[in-house]
Amino acid sequence: MILQLRQNISHEEATTLAEANQAAFFQENGAYIFVLSSSVKSVPSALEAYTDKSWVTDSDIQLASKQYRKEVREVKWGKTIVGGNTGNTVMIAGPCSVESEAQLELTASLLKELNVNNMRAGAFKPRTSPYTFQGLGIDGLMLLAKMRDKYGFSIVTEVRDATNVEAIIEYADIIQIGAKSMYDHGILKRCGKTDKPILLKRGFGATLQEFVQCAEFVLSGGNPNVMLCERGIRTFETKTRFTLDLCGVSYLKEYTNLPLILDPSHAMGYAYGVADLSRACVAMGIDGLLVEVHPEPKKALSDASQQLTYDQFRNLMQTLQPIANAVGRQMV
Repeated sequence: MILQLRQNISHEEATTLAEANQAAFFQENGAYIFVLSSSVKSVPSALEAYTDKSWVTDSDIQLASKQYRKEVREVKWGKTIVGGNTGNTVMIAGPCSVESEAQLELTASLLKELNVNNMRAGAFKPRTSPYTFQGLGIDGLMLLAKMRDKYGFSIVTEVRDATNVEAIIEYADIIQIGAKSMYDHGILKRCGKTDKPILLKRGFGATLQEFVQCAEFVLSGGNPNVMLCERGIRTFETKTRFTLDLCGVSYLKEYTNLPLILDPSHAMGYAYGVADLSRACVAMGIDGLLVEVHPEPKKALSDASQQLTYDQFRNLMQTLQPIANAVGRQMV
């Protein structure tokens, strides 16, 4: 259950009431919001005198539920707004990993040419094997910041673990929580204490319920700027890297109030299928795409097989706007 308290309640009162009722709480638009377990179906008697509004939800998908907020939340950063009534579908593109300044410069020139304002690249890489490239770390973040200062991009980069969460929050415009970190409560709770946008990726073995409940950790910490990223789940199929769950995307559109970003690069795992998947995603009326592009994919230090060449990315961009128009949206 979600409660909105009356606006004349002090922080001290709210803290005491939250502790007594085992509620997560934060302030929004001048009022305190309490979130109790979804098993609570009526306002507790101890809170009746303090409550202005209440919402009952059928599961612990609560703040993210359309039972609480019918409209999709607006999330803003830099030159970009998604969600709400904007009709925007944002393109976020760049290499899997920061490898060098020259690599980022080449990619930055391509993005500027195509009016893409959001660059993605990983500085800390949570790899499956300890013997593969782990990223440039802080040096990679500094290179991304240099591209932002020079070209006006917004930067999307991934937090790997608790050792680098503060650095990512400092440098990134959008904080990506990757599939391997979806269950990291330390990261989730820390991201709830910033107001920067959070891009939460679905773990490849997570149900939709588990996925959105992880978003609830960030939302209940007071950060309303959360976007969900479907990036493919592990199934019995072996011919693709993962299986992009577009059925799940339909569920998330119908029942949650969070903007949806799709990652066809990680889902497919092979460059030949990324463009087709991207077009299918845009046709679903989603809020954004996360696409990997590299100046020389065959020489990439991570995920070489799935990154597009510049010509492939140019061709993809030419095909997306007509599809977006057909479903009442625009690429930004």
